[in-house]
Amino acid sequence: MTVKRPSLTIGIEEEYQIIDPETRELKSYITHFLEDDHHALRMRDVKPEMHQSTVEIGTKPCATVQEARQEVLELRRAVSEIAETKGVWIAAAGAHPFSSWETSEITDKNRYLTILEDMQFLARDLLIFGMHVHVGIEDRDFAIDTMNTLRYFTPHVLALSSSSPFWRGIDTGLKSYRSAMFKRFPRTGIPQEFSSYSEYQRLLATLVETGAIEDSSKIYWDIRPHHVYPTLEFRICDLCTSIDDAICCASLFQALALKHYKMRRDNLTFRHYPPTLIEENKWRAMRYGIGGKLIDFGRQQELPTKVLLTELVEFVDDVVDDLGIRNEVNHVFTIFQQGTSADRQLAVHQESAGDLKAVVDWLVEETKRDSQLLQA
Repeated sequence: MTVKRPSLTIGIEEEYQIIDPETRELKSYITHFLEDDHHALRMRDVKPEMHQSTVEIGTKPCATVQEARQEVLELRRAVSEIAETKGVWIAAAGAHPFSSWETSEITDKNRYLTILEDMQFLARDLLIFGMHVHVGIEDRDFAIDTMNTLRYFTPHVLALSSSSPFWRGIDTGLKSYRSAMFKRFPRTGIPQEFSSYSEYQRLLATLVETGAIEDSSKIYWDIRPHHVYPTLEFRICDLCTSIDDAICCASLFQALALKHYKMRRDNLTFRHYPPTLIEENKWRAMRYGIGGKLIDFGRQQELPTKVLLTELVEFVDDVVDDLGIRNEVNHVFTIFQQGTSADRQLAVHQESAGDLKAVVDWLVEETKRDSQLLQA
């Protein structure tokens, strides 16, 4: 396959929780949050989400992962500082440990009101928080080709990002309950394989022409060609509490994209598997995080997730120095030692004799600590 090497720029979007310091519950506050101080964020991509208890940030397209990390640090710090002046807190995790959707107001914006009208209850209680990673791939056919291959690895990275073990005060038994909640939406999950960008466009045209969707932004797959930017967007991850965990996940996506490019340049291919099989691994990542097993479909056997993640790091070893991200990718092994955010939340819950407010306090402190790294 002949294609120009993609830019592999990195963009990161994060959705933070707005916390009431007194109750530790989510607070519907984003409109007030931004009304006075949007200028303080230097006109960066900071905006409300569907629920008023969410604030979303987005970096500019960054040439390197290190630049993206600096952007996220600056934005986390700015959002945290504004929150402090407003008398609220910010927390980074895929779901709030006990707050309920009933008390969360919907943002009065046409896009979100349209989603609410279309999805009804499914949208109203979708009070979850994710991280999206954009990797610059300008050739649209190659973006589809890359998506076809990298679908396979998305559950592996989900396991690393898992940060939502609780829902409405209940230990769900899942490490990423956010994923289970979002799975109820239509047009989510692992996408099918496409032969070309034209085939993908034909599918979109059918959905639009039949009134199923307004436009391609209503495709919510775990990995998709973005409808505006020349990027492949990875949407599977929980919001990472740790900035280093987030950058590790973003680095893996970037490394996999370059690995795929080099394989295709050298006329090598990676075997493709149907969505049903990849969804089985996604379920295991949702359920067990890094503590369970995933299936190696090439070997036709299940193996510990940490073993397959170690093999994933080895798989991209020949491209990480090209990208300058060896340390960021090797952070996988630090996550093995420390646990994911989900693991650590569960540990705090156990150590505090089941006090979910203590879990919220831990999330707030960890988010604040990371936002202060810029000053360290």
